[in-house]
Amino acid sequence: MSAASFALFATALGYGALARGLGFTLEQTLFLVLTVYALPGQVVALDEISRGADLIAATFVVTLTAIRMLPMTVTLVPLLREGKARKPGLAHILAVHFVSVTTWLEAHRLLPALPPRLRLAFFLGLGPGYVVIMGAGAFTGHVLAANLPSLLSAGLLLMTPIYFMCSLIVGCKARAEYLAVVLGAVLGPLMHLLAPGYDLAITGLVGGTLAWALGRPRR
Repeated sequence: MSAASFALFATALGYGALARGLGFTLEQTLFLVLTVYALPGQVVALDEISRGADLIAATFVVTLTAIRMLPMTVTLVPLLREGKARKPGLAHILAVHFVSVTTWLEAHRLLPALPPRLRLAFFLGLGPGYVVIMGAGAFTGHVLAANLPSLLSAGLLLMTPIYFMCSLIVGCKARAEYLAVVLGAVLGPLMHLLAPGYDLAITGLVGGTLAWALGRPRR
């Protein structure tokens, strides 16, 4: 039990309530928890299917949302290996299925203190553990949706982004990292108004580039 677990459970409550509001059964809601690991992809799947999109189109859109996991995976896998000489195996392929904002943050916080030979096993417990928490929250949210105000459901969905933002701020060490957080917070809402649909991509590209250019050490 941790702040991350609490944030994930609270977010899953909102997801479960949203799924029920869009007409998804409890079984369908939990199936998405098990197969689409990461809340944004689950919400996008709900949205696309509820709008009448076919499964192929919905799968393609969910895949696009998962591309953001690639940099997280690239930086996480070296922590899971038992040395530079060992190549990733099937267990590593299974492990990266559980890469999400929450597991990525917790892995970078907890794994460095463990011996390299224990890290993969630890992560293969951490990831499925969070799936159980997510499933429990989604189940509870779906069951309670009839009595859960819509504004509260929407607010609960923001728990994970808020936790992620707070964790980023706490973990900032260099000037460029602080600048990236500030520029993202400023540019995000502005780009949402100016270029909806492309707002996150533009914010990440422009904000990240400016943070790197302004924050890099001067010779």
